[in-house]
Formats: sequence, C-alpha cells, structure tokens
Amino acid sequence: MKTHRSRSIAIGIVGALCMTAALAQDVYPSKPVRFVAPYPPGGSSDVLARVIAQKLSESLGKQVIVENRPGAAGNIGHELVAKSPPDGYTILLTTKSQMVNNIYLYKKLPFDPLADFSYLSLIAYSGHVLVVHPAVPVRSVRELINLARKQPGKLSYGSSGLGSTVNIVAEVFKSIENLDIVHVPYKGTVLAVADVVGGQIEMVFSDMVPAVPQIRGNRLRALAVTTAERSPALPGVPTMAESGVREEMPTQWWGIIGPKGMATGIVTRLNGEIHRIINLPEIKERYNDLGIVPLLTTPERMQETVRIDAPKMAKILAGIGLKPE
Repeated sequence: MKTHRSRSIAIGIVGALCMTAALAQDVYPSKPVRFVAPYPPGGSSDVLARVIAQKLSESLGKQVIVENRPGAAGNIGHELVAKSPPDGYTILLTTKSQMVNNIYLYKKLPFDPLADFSYLSLIAYSGHVLVVHPAVPVRSVRELINLARKQPGKLSYGSSGLGSTVNIVAEVFKSIENLDIVHVPYKGTVLAVADVVGGQIEMVFSDMVPAVPQIRGNRLRALAVTTAERSPALPGVPTMAESGVREEMPTQWWGIIGPKGMATGIVTRLNGEIHRIINLPEIKERYNDLGIVPLLTTPERMQETVRIDAPKMAKILAGIGLKPE
C-alpha cells in the first residue's frame, strides 16, 4: 500500500513539474527581451530594430529593449548573441554583411553563421544610394567617374567597415570603372554618412535609411541608386544602369536571429509576430519611406538564403580582390 502510494505521489510530482515547465514555455516572455543592433544608433540596423522592437513589445506584453553593440563590422554584436543563453531573451538584428560577407573576410570569425544561431526570419532588403557632399563638383555618376580619373587617389569613400556590403558595392564600382578612390572604414554607415555631410570624405554608397533624410534636407547630393528600378523613396534619382553602369551591384538584406538552441515554440512564435508586424500598413508605409522593401521568410528559408548567397559573394570578392584580414 505504501509503495503504491509513494509511486502515485512520485508520478504526481513529475506530472506537476512537466506542467510547470509547459506553463513556463506558454508564458514566454516573462521578462524583457534584449534586441541587439550590431551598429551605432541611427543606422539601418538600429532603425529597423527600433521599428520592430516597439511593435514587438506591444504584442509580447514585455519590453523589447534595443541594445547597440557596434564594432568589428558587426562581429562584436554577433559574437555576444552567439554566446548568450538560447532562452529567447536575446535576439539580434543581422545583415548579409555579417552572415555572408564576413565568412570570407576574417581569418578568425568569432562565430559560425550557419552553426551558432537560431534563425527567425528575414525582414527587409534594399539597394544602396551613391551620395556625395554638395561641394563635390559633380551631378552625375559619369561626372564623378571623370573627376576620379583626373584625380587618382584624391577622392575618398566611407563604409561601415571592411567586408560590409557598403564597402563591397564601392569596390565593385571602382573595379568596373578602374578607379583609384581611397576607402575609409567606420563602425557604421551612419558615421560614414555624417562625415560626408561634414565634408571629411567625399562620397559613400550608403544604405537608404541614414542617407534619405540627408538627401531630402539637401545636405547630400544623390547621384544614383544601385537597384534595378528607381526607389520610391527617391523617385527623382536615376539607377546606376540609367547612369551608364549596367553591371549588377550587390544588395543588402536584414534579418533576425538568436543563439543556437532556441526552443521551437519560441522560434515559431517570434517568426509569427515578426511577420504580423511587418505586414501592418503603418510598418509597410515606414519601410517605403525609408527606401527598403519587406522580405519575410520561414527560419529554414532564411538559413538557406545564407547558404545560397555565400558562393555568390565569394565570386564577387575574388573579382575585386578583397581578402581576409
């Protein structure tokens, strides 16, 4: 009788523990969520993270806090998240630059893009816009090319670091036109844009997000966008193809990931919330104003995108001679 009773009590305790664990998963999140943006405030990653964090806070019922961790072309923020507990309370705004480009540009990358993360969803993609300081005496891409050829090594362009898509687009342009323009790396595109506005450097192939407000405020002159079609955010700015540079330019994408090993239920919920948020009319309008395009995927499709893009990027980098540090 005692043995049977003890066994019943033990089964009851195990059942209670299982139910408690299930309830713990059901109430996720029970505390604030950290959302790491691996670039400085004001850049594309930061702006996108804040747009999504605000809505995600509302839908999850807990605050989603954006934390900027810039440096090493985004690698510092990615290493931080890769080493965080996979409990759903640390997520990251990632880009093609870190998940694809950096594989080939850093001999000791402190994370494995395919092995160290739980994928949630892609969220956006965009081309770039070539901008110059208003004092630079050019009003078209062709005039810029002519000026650079007359003054080899005199012009400089900024980027968000070696291997960033901003850097690669500029190097592709230089290679196509056989130009000598000096590369000046920064911790984020927003800092490069600020130095073009300030006249410290002449140009940048910027992400749309930090450049568009400066263009509209006449603090930068836009020469062309790198997309196949004109951007709705800058309808008066021609494409590179319209400007005579017809070779395809690399584009940028953004997505959200977390540490490897996140529970399937949490991944599924966050993927669903992200999709719901980006499909909201006000978010679509915000994206359009920023010059970026919504791009939503399953976690599996996001990981497959990294696999597909990697060999393509390897070929581009070989063509322009960018090598690992």
